[in-house]
Amino acid sequence: MSPIKNIYNQVKFYLGKYGFLKTIRKCLKVGCIKIKRWITGEKDPQYGDYGDWIYANEVGNVELAMQKKKTFPLMPKISIVVPMYHTPEKFFKALVTSVQNQTYTNWELCLADGSEEENVVFRKYYEKDERIKYQLLKENRGIAGNTNAAIAMATGEYIALLDHDDILSEYALYEVVKCINQFPDVAFLYSDEDKIDEKGNRYDAYFKPDFAPDTLRSQNYICHFSIFQKELMETLGGFRTDYDGAQDYDIFLRMAEITDVSKIKHIPRILYHWRVHKNSTAQLNSHAKNYAFESGKKAIEDHLKRVGLEGTVSEGAVEGIYRIDYAVIGTPKVSIVIPNKDGKDILTVCIQSILAKTTYTNYEIIIVENNSETEEIFAYYQTLLQNRNIKIVNYNTGKMIQDKLQCNIAYTKEHARKIKQGFNYSAIINCGVKHSEGEYIIQLNNDTELITPNWIELMLGFAQREDVGGVGVKLYYPDETIQHAGIIVGLGGIAGNRFKSIPKDTHAYFAKESMIENLSAVTAACMMNPRKIYEEVGYMNETLAVAFNDVDFCLKIREKGYLIVYNPYIEFWHYESKSRGQEDTPAKIKRFQGEIETFANRWRDFLDEGDPYYNINLSLDTEVYHMKKCKVNYEK
Repeated sequence: MSPIKNIYNQVKFYLGKYGFLKTIRKCLKVGCIKIKRWITGEKDPQYGDYGDWIYANEVGNVELAMQKKKTFPLMPKISIVVPMYHTPEKFFKALVTSVQNQTYTNWELCLADGSEEENVVFRKYYEKDERIKYQLLKENRGIAGNTNAAIAMATGEYIALLDHDDILSEYALYEVVKCINQFPDVAFLYSDEDKIDEKGNRYDAYFKPDFAPDTLRSQNYICHFSIFQKELMETLGGFRTDYDGAQDYDIFLRMAEITDVSKIKHIPRILYHWRVHKNSTAQLNSHAKNYAFESGKKAIEDHLKRVGLEGTVSEGAVEGIYRIDYAVIGTPKVSIVIPNKDGKDILTVCIQSILAKTTYTNYEIIIVENNSETEEIFAYYQTLLQNRNIKIVNYNTGKMIQDKLQCNIAYTKEHARKIKQGFNYSAIINCGVKHSEGEYIIQLNNDTELITPNWIELMLGFAQREDVGGVGVKLYYPDETIQHAGIIVGLGGIAGNRFKSIPKDTHAYFAKESMIENLSAVTAACMMNPRKIYEEVGYMNETLAVAFNDVDFCLKIREKGYLIVYNPYIEFWHYESKSRGQEDTPAKIKRFQGEIETFANRWRDFLDEGDPYYNINLSLDTEVYHMKKCKVNYEK
């Protein structure tokens, strides 16, 4: 883009958003450094790609004016409740101004100040607006107590929570009421967010997933601006002082326990800006962070007790993330189904890592032999058959290989030529499952190597929950980069592994690669499912012989109402495609294209609507959660 065009677009953006006078002030404030960046096309290090997203998607004056004229069928009063304590005047002014600038005007602002005495300069900001209610509590009741006092002042049909130093986007309440009109029975709403520093610079946008219970138990990703139906807030009884430091986390967890997921709505827009300064929660000292963590840990532990789950809560991979290891009930049998063709050395690594490291004892290994042609693999099978926990099934015949003679028969090339079938991963897995005895099934690639000794226990803890239908793990390439940290449906057009090739010990977008989360799909390179799931969804789809069969399987599980869980604390090495080869022949490419079409036709509505555990603002062209630079279609 030419320098002149660059400047023109930037000024046009400011004019549309701020108007003429503010644009002049903005341009003067920007100074020589900004002008240089405009001319050269250099990105502002403060904004980077986020500046492109803001440019494409922020609401301008024309649209804001249209919003002010909009009359919805439902025009509920929104009570914005704010707990205060020694709030700096500049933050108070910014907060009040952001509320008064809302394009939706049926609101009230309820301020409960826990300071010892009123800051009289505050009066000029609220005395002239009857929608603003201020109460001096004359004592600090803590965040929970101060918030409850603000809630007691509220008369609206909905209660919106906001911190005293945050700022609302001008269209925040408009988007909330728009969603309420679209879903009149909605009970709880939350939005995306970004951060804003003391100079007004915005950064660190968090584009969130739709509601996900395991993600919420890992992190309070809902955070500050959230809206409760008043009846729901009354049922919850407000905030509890025992959880100060994580009082909002506690109430979100309690909300999730009694609210149908269909009545929890996520608005995928930046509706508030989280203020970052030396005294903000984003900049807590180590003592305060530990206090907040312990309160959050207590909130999760009490939540688990209330919903009847037994688990150990500990600190996750980074600050602000929690890990839950669920207790295993009994010792159910687990069947590990491993498809295999030749590759004796690869299979040996896989099997030996399981036998040497696995701490769980009640398991069996089902190797599904598929058209092997080398003598050495059948000799290895004979060795494996000496282990009573290992079974080998001949996929071609559908019969067990139980001794040396049967191994020799399977190896006979003439016999193999007569009955040889083409490779069909789904059919091979289905064959293995039908020959297994376990209550729980693990699909496992033969080109994997176990890292985590208690992997089966960690998977079982989730898989035994009634609401979980599948559990996936974290896989690494041999070069110590991520191969799999969950799957995003729609990535690359159909589906793809997120955070692929990110270095093993680094963190990507909000450390999601290291957080237990609900996702739409995980890879079958290592996935556990209750046996009943296969029967409920009709087993693996055999029309998808190689590609996307695991994604299809997971979506069928989701269609039945079960959750898919990604657990990064279960780790494997994955020597991907070593056993089967690449998609590098005309026949394989044709087959691959056919399976893309089959999958796309089957799940067209899902692909069009978008993965609920991703975000419409994020690009489907990259695995690393980069935001879109183009205009986002929020009406999709």
